[in-house]
Amino acid sequence: MKIGRNAGTGRFTPVKTAQDKPKTHVVETVKSGSKSKKRR
Repeated sequence: MKIGRNAGTGRFTPVKTAQDKPKTHVVETVKSGSKSKKRR
């Protein structure tokens, strides 16, 4: 799963915004939840 993040503030942003502004944003890949989290 991909997420966008503002490099300065750390806030989440849409992936489209992060791709359009590579100088100030980062696109990160986050693994989906583990089995222990899904059981809850």
